[in-house]
Amino acid sequence: MTRSPLRLTYLALAIIGAVVPMRYFLRWFLENGWSLSGMVEAWHANDATSGLTYDLTIAAVALTLFVIVECIAKRDYLPLVAIPATYCIGVSCGLPLYLYLRSRPL
Repeated sequence: MTRSPLRLTYLALAIIGAVVPMRYFLRWFLENGWSLSGMVEAWHANDATSGLTYDLTIAAVALTLFVIVECIAKRDYLPLVAIPATYCIGVSCGLPLYLYLRSRPL
């Protein structure tokens, strides 16, 4: 397995992109209860958070389409795991995870 500095950077960013948002999400759930609808409501607390929510949602959809098209074209389906990572954690995890998996030797 190749361990290029760029691949290791993608992997590190995927891990950081999973851990950092999850710390905030878990803290929010512990303070406000385990309500997904409550969290979605908090994402639209003001125009700034709504703008960020839509920005990340559009980026997630674009990433999803890109991942699907690339995986089908290359017949390499392992990088599809970046899609649930994107929607369950965030683009900050899904994008570098996809880049890490895509850059592996086949």
